[in-house]
Amino acid sequence: MNKKDFIALFAKNAELKTKTEAEKLVAAFLNTVEETLVAGDGVAFMGFGKFETSVREARTCVNPRTKEKMDVPAKKVVRFKAGKALAEKVNVIEKKQKKEAKKQNKF
Repeated sequence: MNKKDFIALFAKNAELKTKTEAEKLVAAFLNTVEETLVAGDGVAFMGFGKFETSVREARTCVNPRTKEKMDVPAKKVVRFKAGKALAEKVNVIEKKQKKEAKKQNKF
């Protein structure tokens, strides 16, 4: 799903009159999350998940083509950890698919 599709679905689910309203709300939300992460804080939504930053340590890697060793500097990365409720909802679909597959394989 791209941003345009998300905004349309968001407008429908929030019962907003225009997509422009939804676009403003989504932009405000994304900007707020971005500002919080840049400041070094995490953003947690109970049951949904947590956005946080962590430091990826500096390391040495090898270019597979040239076999040359390269130093990769340390950097901050954004991580998302799904909350328990979201993870369970996502896994329910997988469990249903597994059950259906087992039923189809039984004679």
